[in-house]
Amino acid sequence: MKYKGYEAIVEFDEVDELFFGSVINTKDVISFDGKTVDELKQSFKTVIDEYLEDCRQEGKEPDKPFSGQFNLRISPELHRKISLKAKKQNISLNAFVEQTLEKTV
Repeated sequence: MKYKGYEAIVEFDEVDELFFGSVINTKDVISFDGKTVDELKQSFKTVIDEYLEDCRQEGKEPDKPFSGQFNLRISPELHRKISLKAKKQNISLNAFVEQTLEKTV
């Protein structure tokens, strides 16, 4: 499920006959539930809206979904090898790494 850039995974509790979910692309713990799919969807939207409003009222910056940027530390030799490979393909180092990662996930 996705809403305002936040993504969640959903499970079903057979004992309580309840769907429950948690937001996975933020460090803050955000969870929600519902007896029906419609309730679940509404609960997800409500909890995200409440989270954003709570952060606004507290003057806190909400934990944003992933930005698409991360630092990576590798050996200088590997850095050299992938830079050369990217140049041979006439693409940037970022594009090469992104394409390589995309192939593996």
